[in-house]
Amino acid sequence: MSVSTPLLGVIVLIYLMIIFYLGLLGYKKTKEIDDYMVAGRSIHPYILALSYGATFVSTSAIIGFGGAAGALGMGLLWLAVMNIVVGIFIAFVVFGKRTRRMGAHLNAVTFPELLGKRFQSRFIQGFSGAIIGIFMPLYAGIVLIGGARFLETTLGVNYDIAVLILAIIVAAYVITGGLIAVMYTDALQGVFMFIGMIVLLALTYVKLGGVKAAHEALSGMTGLVPESLVAGGHLGWTTMPAFGSPIWWTLVSTLVLGVGIGVLAQPQLAVRYMTVENDRALSRAVLVGGPFILMMTGVAFTVGALSNVYFQKTQGIIAVVAGKGNTDLIIPEYINSAMPELFVVLFMLTLLAAAMSTLSSQFHTMGTAIGHDFYREFIKKGEVGQTVNITRLGIALTIITSVILAYILPISIIARATAIFFGLCAAAFLPMYVGALFWKRMTKEGAIASLLVGTAGSLFWLTFIHSKEAIPLGICKALFGVDTLLTGTWTVVDPIIVATPIAMIVAIVVSLATTPPSAEHLKDCYGK
Repeated sequence: MSVSTPLLGVIVLIYLMIIFYLGLLGYKKTKEIDDYMVAGRSIHPYILALSYGATFVSTSAIIGFGGAAGALGMGLLWLAVMNIVVGIFIAFVVFGKRTRRMGAHLNAVTFPELLGKRFQSRFIQGFSGAIIGIFMPLYAGIVLIGGARFLETTLGVNYDIAVLILAIIVAAYVITGGLIAVMYTDALQGVFMFIGMIVLLALTYVKLGGVKAAHEALSGMTGLVPESLVAGGHLGWTTMPAFGSPIWWTLVSTLVLGVGIGVLAQPQLAVRYMTVENDRALSRAVLVGGPFILMMTGVAFTVGALSNVYFQKTQGIIAVVAGKGNTDLIIPEYINSAMPELFVVLFMLTLLAAAMSTLSSQFHTMGTAIGHDFYREFIKKGEVGQTVNITRLGIALTIITSVILAYILPISIIARATAIFFGLCAAAFLPMYVGALFWKRMTKEGAIASLLVGTAGSLFWLTFIHSKEAIPLGICKALFGVDTLLTGTWTVVDPIIVATPIAMIVAIVVSLATTPPSAEHLKDCYGK
């Protein structure tokens, strides 16, 4: 179904007018560098929660992971559990409060700067900024893909044009308004997303005859699982894959753990802890963030799996076939086929909100990583200059890179690329981030060793061991004449399972073998 009505034009126009108004409001409130970087450290907790959640849940979750659930089933709901327990409760209450306090004590305005100042290392800040600037465009690119694919299937807009439209709209208010504009617009977009997902879940169950009938029908479709998936361990859409099978490893290590743990070390999320003025605000944010994430991820994964029932009843096929083998098209195809036209318009706004909220945060984070962390602190050694202007230039450059990647990345890439970036952040940043917050004995040398080992280990595993990336890249084949250096189960074990523990061990060993930080510096960091 293609939607083309005057109503659509009016709704989209009103939506964009509100977005640009909030962007202008952010621009007017941006007076100092702290305003541009950390929203003046005075954001309301509910704005924080909605902004954090809307940034966390992008089109990669709704389109990419919803589509993955259409192929792999409801086992992906374990990721929703991880998102709430780890991504909201542990993130806000355990990591968030300490991050906010240390950020205020050290006057840090970015995630790399927090780590760099804690360990008194410009190298850590600059290298971390470089990782973000180089690899986050991959994540931004797949978010663009998710939004553009829905515009393509819903409005019949050329995919390439849809990518450009999304990128230009987001760039307009991020470059001018900084993090205040980002968080204001994120909060509004979060409200749109919440409403859209509630309606989607309700209409899906109505369409499939109710909750019980829908799930019983999905359970009864086990015999329709394709032979290729059965061979990989698929046991049905309401059952976990066979323990230890390739699909089980993909589901558990890559999707559930890769994203569920990797969220703790996401630079664009961690910086939000530093935007509120006290710990109480973070506790209050949990009350909004938890239900929001439950509704976003839980609905996307449930509807993705249940789309199999709809396609089987109406077309005699399963979801993967309906998406023409591209899991990124399952949710768009389902929405356009099963939902009434008015809801298609609403859901288009939901996905636009999801894409724009995440992209705005990614562009801001990439720009600050390049302009503030890499250029000012690492290249210019802290020389005060046109930081905001360089940051804006960095945003523009990373937007161009993200758009290029959105054009060239292959099909069914959204969930996979998300997990790659989350896993890389976990291996590179999480060990030293944990040490920075919770272990005063961790040293600069231990942090640097952890950063380098985690980054190199994750990239090595992706390039030479993990078959999902090693085989398409072809580097291992070209150098050693084999698809992967290891065989069997190792080729489906995600890098986060290997690289992150190794980086953690290296951080501990090197820290214990080197001189601890001075008591004076630790007092500056922890405030006591």
